[in-house]
Amino acid sequence: MEWEAVIGLEIHVQLATRSKVFSGASTRYGAPPNTQACAIDLGLPGVLPVLNEEAVRMAVKFGLAIEAEIARRSVFARKHYFYPDLPKGYQISQYELPIVRHGHVTLHLEDGTAKRVGITRAHLEEDAGKSVHEGFGGLTGIDLNRAGTPLLEIVSEPDLRTPQEAAAYMRKIHTLVRYLGICDGNLQEGNFRCDANVSVRPVGQEAFGTRTEIKNVNSFRFIEKAIAYEIERQIDILEAGGRVVQETRLYDAAKGETRPMRSKEEAEDYRYFPDPDLLPLVLDEAFIEGVRATLPELPDAKRARFMEQYGLSAYEAGILTGERALADYYEQVVEAAGGEAKLAANWVLSELLGALNKEGLDIERCPLPAGHLGGMLRRIQDGTISGKIAKEVFEAMWRGEGDADAVIEAKGLRQITDPEAIGRIVDQVLAQHPQQLEQYRAGKDKLFGFFVGQVMKATRGRANPQQVNEILRRKLQG
Repeated sequence: MEWEAVIGLEIHVQLATRSKVFSGASTRYGAPPNTQACAIDLGLPGVLPVLNEEAVRMAVKFGLAIEAEIARRSVFARKHYFYPDLPKGYQISQYELPIVRHGHVTLHLEDGTAKRVGITRAHLEEDAGKSVHEGFGGLTGIDLNRAGTPLLEIVSEPDLRTPQEAAAYMRKIHTLVRYLGICDGNLQEGNFRCDANVSVRPVGQEAFGTRTEIKNVNSFRFIEKAIAYEIERQIDILEAGGRVVQETRLYDAAKGETRPMRSKEEAEDYRYFPDPDLLPLVLDEAFIEGVRATLPELPDAKRARFMEQYGLSAYEAGILTGERALADYYEQVVEAAGGEAKLAANWVLSELLGALNKEGLDIERCPLPAGHLGGMLRRIQDGTISGKIAKEVFEAMWRGEGDADAVIEAKGLRQITDPEAIGRIVDQVLAQHPQQLEQYRAGKDKLFGFFVGQVMKATRGRANPQQVNEILRRKLQG
């Protein structure tokens, strides 16, 4: 039997506010345990939550970016469950009336196709604390610094069919929230994490199979691996005549497998009801339009513009617009290079990204100013240096030795373009290799490359390659 997977993702985005969603406590990462949890976060008697307006603004900004409905009236609810890192015994979230509904994003897949993925809803909620198991001798410590941190939970439609599509969707949302400036997207710090709902069904069947939930995955690679494993596990159970159990599972990256965590709760298990301490959230048109005015150029629009304006391929434009900071850097290079868009793309995609990857740096920490790289590309275009010499200039600029002009002068890298000077060097090379010259003139044409190499060696790579080829060919024929 042929099987089809049905996948939906719930992505938890930590909003980049300075204070928590219902209190004034700091959201700064890395503070000592339990130093950033105030009386409101702990749910002590007599305290009242106050909604963070900036968190609302960020949720609306996301909703507008995915062309969703922005609820003019939404309601906060209490989601009840009992766990040590949830001191109130409930989480303030949104249930029946979320702030964002019915949006979508478009994935550009590796095979060149595009896929539209629906987003059911995005709602505001508070994060729980964190259970810490290491270093307590079999006990568990509770750090409540995260309690009350603002989250935007983004729930997709079950439109995804493969692990690769799921990873592409997760990357798409990651790129979007970073473009919008509503989340720094730091996966290591838990600021962007994902739950995956996975089921399988026979190809052609309309009804969904029994789903399992893979909880708290914070890696693009691991979400793909976890879903792939879970699909195979469910197919193996069904083909053996068994029944898939609805449950929540964890992904064990060391073993490359999912394992049971707990039975899967349904909405009624959480006993949702409107939070009596929070009024309904009512938004007027002026507020929404004010947020709309702050939207940047979004990734898909920027990708399309790069292809049209700069003549880039879909692949090139996709990588360059994958991060807002990288797209901005590229455009600064193009401007400094005098509009040499394709040349700039080649250098940014190959040399620059390669150097960043080697040093383990992201584009925000790039030591090479975009203006320096663009200035070097100008010197390639005006013939001051060759492409080969440019790599030496690039490395010197990367080490902080100045801009392109300073490096070229300091190292004497200016290209030799005087035909008479190149001709004298060619004459010397031919005189030094009479045997090879005789063989070439006897028909051994492959030796032409040998002579080119010798001329370039004699000039330390500074001779203009095109002129070397023309002068050498003329003299060899003579």
